[in-house]
Amino acid sequence: MKKNATFKRERVRKGIYLLPNLFTTGSLFCGFYSVVASMKGDFWNAAAPILMAFVLDGLDGRIARMTNTTSKFGSEYDSLSDLIAFGVAPSILAYSWALSIYGKWGWLASFLFVVCGALRLARFNIQIGLVESKIFNGLPIPGAAAVVATGVLLYYYLGGEGRFNDLTILIGVVVLSLLMVSSIKYYSFKDLNFFSRKPFMSFVLIVFILIIVIAEPQIMLFTFAFGYSLSGPTWALVKVSKKAYTEWKAREVRIHTKRAMKR
Repeated sequence: MKKNATFKRERVRKGIYLLPNLFTTGSLFCGFYSVVASMKGDFWNAAAPILMAFVLDGLDGRIARMTNTTSKFGSEYDSLSDLIAFGVAPSILAYSWALSIYGKWGWLASFLFVVCGALRLARFNIQIGLVESKIFNGLPIPGAAAVVATGVLLYYYLGGEGRFNDLTILIGVVVLSLLMVSSIKYYSFKDLNFFSRKPFMSFVLIVFILIIVIAEPQIMLFTFAFGYSLSGPTWALVKVSKKAYTEWKAREVRIHTKRAMKR
């Protein structure tokens, strides 16, 4: 009887939760479709699924927590899906769209994006519970992927066609890769609770932002993605500046104190 009970418990543990993992599978599908579209040279249709994967990736975790269906399997599956949707897909998109002209340097920059994304995900997985949930340690891989995808959409919105051969894309991909594996802190937005009461003007502001996004989606989405990628370094620079100013102020006080004592 005891062996049968143990066997039943093991069988139950082998099951998976369908709903959150279906959303994760949807995100994975978007990443795969983006790769296929990039190989065909259909860059607009390669960029849009990455943003769809961004939405699905945000929903699967929230749904799992709301329905109490979180699991180790779901967490690992989500990381693997993220590597495809936000690592491989945007790197191939960037290479096919703008980096192939640079030959070896182009595909090496694309590979750097993938490997830094994989390292970012691995580091995130082992730091769960160790790092404050309000912040991310390094640029999240979906954020880096969003910069690439919205950049392509903005290019087409501004009248661009086909490939875009510019050195700034190569530099941008390298910078995004390094930001992912950096120790620069980014706000995670995980402490936002949309189910709690908020000030009336907060609701008005959200509606206003949605109107702007709907009016000019390509411009605003790129602005949000690019602005978020810069928010970490900006935050770090402000903190360093404040610390330097505080130390300078303290040093000035000590110097004035010593002079006053000598008198």
